[in-house]
Amino acid sequence: MTVDRQNLEIAKIQKEIERYLSLGSTQMIFDYRETGQGVRLDVITVNPRHNQSFLFHYTIGYDRIDALKQMYTYVKEHNEKQNSYTIQWCVKGDNDLHTSYFRAKDIPEALDKLNFGRDPNSLTIFSVVLNPLS
Repeated sequence: MTVDRQNLEIAKIQKEIERYLSLGSTQMIFDYRETGQGVRLDVITVNPRHNQSFLFHYTIGYDRIDALKQMYTYVKEHNEKQNSYTIQWCVKGDNDLHTSYFRAKDIPEALDKLNFGRDPNSLTIFSVVLNPLS
């Protein structure tokens, strides 16, 4: 596959993920990193209210397209099957209380998503609640 075709395929799958999650391109970041196992894709969401970013989910594939296809499968088939958590928090030194929602297998994973890319000591967490099943 040529580089142009590969880039078009990547853009197409990214748009499908954004559309499926009802998020715009300004609310999602697709971050690719080469690892010893292939390519790691971190999908990061940005909350427009408080401009904080959080890990949505990550996958590892043999290349960018494979990692994106795995992410798309996760979004369509697995995301809704995970537990839903509500976390209330604030940035240390700031009095604004924020409420964020995460899908994760357990509380530590939800907290990892909240703390992704930042010093965990920079936030004060007030509560983590497992939401009832709908």
